[in-house]
Amino acid sequence: MSIDPKLLAAARKVTAHRAKVVIDHIIEHGYITTEDLKETYGYNHPPRAAGDVRDQGIPLETFKVKGSDGRSIGAYRFGDPSQIEDGKLGGRKVLPKQLKKELIEQFGARCAISTEQYDESHLQIDHRIPYRISGDEGTDRNPADFMLLSGAAQRQKSWACEHCQNFLIKKDLATCQTCYWAYPESFTHVAMKQERRVDLTFSGKDVDTFQTLEKRAKENGSSIQDEIKKLIK
Repeated sequence: MSIDPKLLAAARKVTAHRAKVVIDHIIEHGYITTEDLKETYGYNHPPRAAGDVRDQGIPLETFKVKGSDGRSIGAYRFGDPSQIEDGKLGGRKVLPKQLKKELIEQFGARCAISTEQYDESHLQIDHRIPYRISGDEGTDRNPADFMLLSGAAQRQKSWACEHCQNFLIKKDLATCQTCYWAYPESFTHVAMKQERRVDLTFSGKDVDTFQTLEKRAKENGSSIQDEIKKLIK
């Protein structure tokens, strides 16, 4: 199988280990399957491995093949060379410690989703708009383009983004800019769903309030969420 020279040249610039494994396999075999990623390379989340390649600005397309047991499985091959994203070639840039310091100075040591206070070491810097859509061009970074998240919130956001049609297909920047997971303080949808969402964390003395809500929910045969809505109404 011949590979477009421009795409091949861009792909060979990739040095990040997992992305390079995927790329080298595709160059040699024409494509890589989810079975290859799991059984040969030990990657238990194939979409993330493919995502690493896309994060490097290399286009991949997904299609179906027959697995070793005859069932249909996913596979990845290089996509349209015109979709190479030059701004992403070379991969994500390391986020400097100074950026985290600036975010804490501006917003406090709080998770942007739950607004709960955390030890600074338990907060992670995250692009408000996923890197695969926004890229990370240049070395000057505006703190407003980033957010601090707890580990739990970061995992929730990653899952929501990875299953969002805008992330998977449209890749429209404006859609991300109005999403809860990017701007929880001002949003019109949650991963393209017409929903409104509030994440509450009960800690310290507030745990007593949670237990009161929990008791009331059990007595009424409802959920804690329903009890909170009743109280608001």
